[in-house]
Amino acid sequence: MKYIIISILLLSANYLFAQSPVEKVVETVNKSEIKAHIYFLASDELKGRDTGSPGIEKAAEYLVDELKSYGVKPVPGADGDGYYQYINFRKTQPAQSGELQIGNQSFQLNNDFAIVKGRNIETSGSIIDLDYGLEEDFKRHDLEGKFVLLRAGTPEDSSNSGFYQHMNEKIARAREAGVKGVFEYYDFPESYWENVVRFFNRETFELAGNDQDSLIYLWLRTENPADNSFELTIEGLQNEIIQDKNVVGRLEGTDPELKDEFVIYSAHYDHVGIGQPDAENDSIFNGARDNAVGVVTVLSTAKNVALYPTRRSSLFVLFTAEEKGLYGSSYYANNPLIPHKQVVYLFNSDGGGYNDTTVSTIIGLDRTTARNLFEEANQAFGLEAIDDPTPGKNFFNRSDNVHFARVGIPAPTYSMGFTAFDAEIEKYYHQRNDEADTMDYDYLLKFFRSYVLSARLIANTDQELFWVEGDPYYEAGEKLYGR
Repeated sequence: MKYIIISILLLSANYLFAQSPVEKVVETVNKSEIKAHIYFLASDELKGRDTGSPGIEKAAEYLVDELKSYGVKPVPGADGDGYYQYINFRKTQPAQSGELQIGNQSFQLNNDFAIVKGRNIETSGSIIDLDYGLEEDFKRHDLEGKFVLLRAGTPEDSSNSGFYQHMNEKIARAREAGVKGVFEYYDFPESYWENVVRFFNRETFELAGNDQDSLIYLWLRTENPADNSFELTIEGLQNEIIQDKNVVGRLEGTDPELKDEFVIYSAHYDHVGIGQPDAENDSIFNGARDNAVGVVTVLSTAKNVALYPTRRSSLFVLFTAEEKGLYGSSYYANNPLIPHKQVVYLFNSDGGGYNDTTVSTIIGLDRTTARNLFEEANQAFGLEAIDDPTPGKNFFNRSDNVHFARVGIPAPTYSMGFTAFDAEIEKYYHQRNDEADTMDYDYLLKFFRSYVLSARLIANTDQELFWVEGDPYYEAGEKLYGR
């Protein structure tokens, strides 16, 4: 009997080792489990998984329970029992009143100026004009504790979308220079100004800590303030500190040398919570496509790799507060639990929906040397891997992957198949009807399997994983890895 048992065990072991990568994926990724995960994460019970809410707390507990059940290990240095990374956020309620006087020009809150960042204050003084607020403009003066005046955008870009993009760059410069307040101006058209006020006159989140809340940043609706003296009053703005968390877990690789290298599999698990009821009296933004799908691709990879370990080690990171401004990933990138130099690749999973069930859309497919691996994984399940069909929308830099790309880690984003950001995408993107029962699970099964196979191929490959030469993040990669 002993020899029979040993023979059975050896046959079982041989079978496991003889399985192809595709067979290993098919064994662990099935439609019923995909549906069960998505239906829970996108359920009304979780109330849209808003950052800091009881719903996202339930989601985090669910994710940790699943990771533990697969055998995913805690991460040394992580919080709690090793599966969390706690983050403090500043939650801000908009100001109730505000008035700004520049020379003989008067600006009223929301009519003529909007608070981008701020606090309750009553102050006066003079303004230093820094033109567009380019890097060289900030270097011309000692700006510690000063208020500055900036034109919106740049000399080359006065587009509405450009205002937001360049504003973030100017905020960073202002903080670095010790600026106390920024007045940025543009003669906004009425229709666009309504959007500006709606966007900024709302509850907001930021990472708490340091002195970031000391900066005043206002958008003014005017052609050009003609004086350098000002008086400013902001009242009724409320701040509170709340806590949320990233969910993390790790699995060790099998190769004696490659196990010191990590591949990160990431997705954000938050969504936008509850809003005004629609015509069907539905007020919950369930976030099935954005981003329960992404979360479940990571869970599916964790289950697969736990059963069939890869040569490289794996780190699974599920970010909070992506919808608030990529804050969970920003916090992790600045406070890594695994040194960035040990992370050879990250692929993030995020998206707004799909309109083509024959493809997977990898944002950044052509930007790293792993293109052939993504193509192989998709072909195995009857899909085609395509790159971002809408490069003008800058999706690569608008998801959690960007914080890792900036430090040099090759980091594309794996999305469901879309060939245009069209009406079919917008029908569900950030809408209350983005629910679990509105998706094609035959397609999702192929999509999930292609993602998990991509993970296996990348984590086991002998080929170099890096940026394609000439990529904007190529030099950052060379610096990070000492190439």
